[in-house]
Amino acid sequence: MKMKAVNFMVMAAALFLVFSNFMNVAEAFEGMDIIHVAGKVLCQDCTQGWNEWVDGAKPIKGSIVSLTCLDERRRVIYYGSDLTDEAGKFDLITNTTCYGKTIKPQNCFLRLVSSPDPVCNIATDFAGGKSGIKLHRPTVIYRDLLKYVLGPFYYTTPMCDEPDTNDDNLESDDEGKENNY
Repeated sequence: MKMKAVNFMVMAAALFLVFSNFMNVAEAFEGMDIIHVAGKVLCQDCTQGWNEWVDGAKPIKGSIVSLTCLDERRRVIYYGSDLTDEAGKFDLITNTTCYGKTIKPQNCFLRLVSSPDPVCNIATDFAGGKSGIKLHRPTVIYRDLLKYVLGPFYYTTPMCDEPDTNDDNLESDDEGKENNY
């Protein structure tokens, strides 16, 4: 009986610490005026050998990434984009208020938009670049700086793209789905 009580007390203390820590992070977001979202966009070529494929990804200059933030009703309240530099790096900077509404980072997601490279222009979903990745845990919280460092995100060549051959994409009226074509 004593062991159960001790285990219960330990669990309660642990939950209290986790919850109080969460509240401190949430309070830290309230004082921030600017959100930074940074990362890298690279080209990964599957036609190379294993070492080149893993370690030889090349940065893509001029690639576009976008940040979309939603409100509580899932409506877009902010959309911004940024170009990558010579090193394939981007740094999106936005205010935490937009048109009188407060942007909550946990309701924002970042995704790949386009690549200027004529050969390496197929977005991959490695690290969530194609479908989008939510901002859930900041990398840096310091004074008035709230920064999320994501990625790296990858594009690949058409030769490396694996076609989607699932029958899930075929829609039928039997399933109750609307046909948009």
